[in-house]
Amino acid sequence: MADTFLFYDIETSGLNRAFDQILELAAIRTDLELKELERFSARIRLRPDVVPSPAAILVNRIRTEGFLSGRCEYEAIREIHAQLNRPGTTSIGYNSIGFDDEFLRFSFHRNLLPPYTHQYANRCRRMDLLPITIIYWLYRRDALDWPELNGKASLKLEDIGAANGLFTGQSHDAMSDVEAALRLARMQFRDQKMWQYLDGCFRRDVDAQRAEELLPAFQSSLGPHPLGLLVSSEFGTRQAFQAPVLYIGNSIPYPKQTLWLRLDLPHQRETRLESLADTTWVTRKRFGEPGILLPPHERYTELLGAERRRCMQENLDWLMSYPSCSNASFFITAITATRSSRTWTPMPAFIRTVFPATGRGPVSEIPRRHPIREDRYHRPLLQPRGPHPGRSGTVPELPDRNADRLRSESEAYLQRIGRGEQILDYSGHPRRTPQAALAEIRTLRQSAPREAEPMDLLADVERYITRQFSLLFDENPA
Repeated sequence: MADTFLFYDIETSGLNRAFDQILELAAIRTDLELKELERFSARIRLRPDVVPSPAAILVNRIRTEGFLSGRCEYEAIREIHAQLNRPGTTSIGYNSIGFDDEFLRFSFHRNLLPPYTHQYANRCRRMDLLPITIIYWLYRRDALDWPELNGKASLKLEDIGAANGLFTGQSHDAMSDVEAALRLARMQFRDQKMWQYLDGCFRRDVDAQRAEELLPAFQSSLGPHPLGLLVSSEFGTRQAFQAPVLYIGNSIPYPKQTLWLRLDLPHQRETRLESLADTTWVTRKRFGEPGILLPPHERYTELLGAERRRCMQENLDWLMSYPSCSNASFFITAITATRSSRTWTPMPAFIRTVFPATGRGPVSEIPRRHPIREDRYHRPLLQPRGPHPGRSGTVPELPDRNADRLRSESEAYLQRIGRGEQILDYSGHPRRTPQAALAEIRTLRQSAPREAEPMDLLADVERYITRQFSLLFDENPA
């Protein structure tokens, strides 16, 4: 089977990957020349336990009849999983790795499907048009018309689409967004050399090989420390979406993640053991995924500006200024790496000779931070899996001995949601409660445009939340 691109976009009930859900997915499959082969779309029924975000509904404009008339999540997600896992599929969207793909993984996991196979198995992989578009904005500015908002470039798909006539329908409709993303990719595809280079940035072996070819800034006891330029949306427009970085090693708990120390922070030279969190910044990089790592050639680094280039050089000189360069670099790399990796690791005693004025005991006395426990998110995500009132569609038949228990657990879970009980996801973020959603509606009514559609959408979602959860929180009204 020939390799293909699958351009896709999702609309969701909110921003929380663990507790919200996909409401709509649209996709267009193309060949490697970006010629359309087929289309796929799915509208998914809102699960009874999900409290939709009023702000999200204002954006995607999906009304109650829309998110209640879709397909059962289990059935739709299985079909979506099959589409993304078709051998030779490169799934691609706009900011898809940072947002859409995370929703997909949680959806796959919740519906008992392998969540990662579409990233690596059967010649499948991922790409993302947002970092590709950033590269074009930086180095091929003539390829597109670039919108500006308040004097700054806007790289939102809706703004780029409006500036370049990419939309035939309204933005934030899943199929309309997919069509716009495909038209954008075709404009970028005209520069074959650039497109092929950026395609390699999303191939793990190619990306890793390019990193291997970076020239080391210096050598320490840990090995060579190459210097590179990392392009990422996290750096923002004011920093031209890029920062000079120094390779410092691999993450300890996540060995596939490489760690890079930013070199353009003016306070880095003031680093002491107790001020690491304030004066250093370590960013993670997995090969084959954003950000995009470039060699620090002058044609790239000139966009940093003279001040940031000077700061970079001074920080490099500072790292190499100690009598033993390897000691200083080891301190910076090890401490920042372990801080970034959510766990502390004992360091050699020479740190006190490098930074004698810390006023702290041996580094080995620093308490370890507890790593994230895997089971913190498995149970909450699986609790609503059993049959419960309001669910329809085909679901796997459960043995009789389990059905009653799972039904009871699901009903208890819905009661917790309706009472407004705080339920946290894997990263400590709370689940949206019905009471909070109704309070958000009241706030949005004060700030949203006084037009018919926004007011109708807010009234619609308010009726749904009140009807769905009123019996559960009548005793604790908002």
